[in-house]
Amino acid sequence: MAATSEATAAIHREQRFDRPLFISVILLLGLGVVMVYSASAVRAAQDQNDATYFLIRQSVYAVMGVVAMLIGSGINYKFYEKLVYPFFALAILGLILCQTPLGRTINGASRWIGVGPITVQPVEIAKLALVLWLSYSLAKKSDRIKSFSIGFLPHLLVPGVLILLCLAQPDFGTAVVIAVVTFALLFVAGAKLAYLMLAGIAVAPIAYYLIAGSEYRLKRILAFLDPISNRYDHGYQLTQSLFGFGSGGFFGTGLGDGLQKFFFLPEAHNDFIAAIIAEELGVLGIFGLICLFAVAIARGTVIAFRARSEFGTYVGFGITSLLGVQVLANLAVAMGLLPTKGLNLPFVSYGGTALIMSLYAVGILLNISRSYSGEMDAPAIDRGTKNRRRASNATGEAG
Repeated sequence: MAATSEATAAIHREQRFDRPLFISVILLLGLGVVMVYSASAVRAAQDQNDATYFLIRQSVYAVMGVVAMLIGSGINYKFYEKLVYPFFALAILGLILCQTPLGRTINGASRWIGVGPITVQPVEIAKLALVLWLSYSLAKKSDRIKSFSIGFLPHLLVPGVLILLCLAQPDFGTAVVIAVVTFALLFVAGAKLAYLMLAGIAVAPIAYYLIAGSEYRLKRILAFLDPISNRYDHGYQLTQSLFGFGSGGFFGTGLGDGLQKFFFLPEAHNDFIAAIIAEELGVLGIFGLICLFAVAIARGTVIAFRARSEFGTYVGFGITSLLGVQVLANLAVAMGLLPTKGLNLPFVSYGGTALIMSLYAVGILLNISRSYSGEMDAPAIDRGTKNRRRASNATGEAG
């Protein structure tokens, strides 16, 4: 009887998933659908002769995303170890196809592949593919992570390929996100801090050249430093976003009663949807939004560090970092704390591929949360650290 009870308890532990993460993401998704409709209805009525045009599409994307999340939560995360290279190759192929006749250029950027009515943004697939590849490689080389040629350099060169393909679109914002997530995973994996600092120093002049050598990026920096003086040029979006934040007050103007969506703020339902939330729902709305993201990111971090394997830890931390960096960057841009970039707000902004892939990534996190038992297992990162120490000691004794 005791054995049966223990087996039942073990099965229960295996089947559970992280409810706070799931609930916070669903609430963000619901808020996103509502705010996309509020932010886009005027534009949709004029451009598409249907005020619900973006609402219907976002609702379909949300349903597809939830299905993807449930599928992701049901697939054992260790299965991705077998798909790392095919998945990564598919992502590379997608980014290359963006530069072919299959690619679609919108606002001067070739970031989409279109086949008939179907449009896909390959970079959203590439970001998850990179996290999976880095996690697999770092876990596989955990005992040699301190080595420059084996543990460090390859994990810079491979992401560098994705960064170059992003810059070719051009998509500087995503290139920065990829770089930050790569450095974060290397740091967590135990790479030498000196290598990370030297790599950062080496990348700095390249970033400066990419900004200073591009007229429109340089103008964005100038607009960021003084948005009001540049409000009729490259500072227009930022200025209108700040007006939205300023006019909302504590309680907001009321859902649907904002003014910025009346063709004052471009991309009101996409990159700058946070400004519409601030205008219509006020400080309370933005505070609630930040709290929901804080819960999701905190739970993702807990899931990562409780995973049973190093691969699970790195995947969990990589996905959480990927989502967290995008959230911070989007909100910082909307509030004038960072120069304007084309990064959406996960789960909230309008979009198809980005929304579905973000929710699928959350599904992977939920699956990782199903696989651990906090009462029985030590965090994988602790076991990995012990393994590396044993390997280091053995090397020292052999020497």
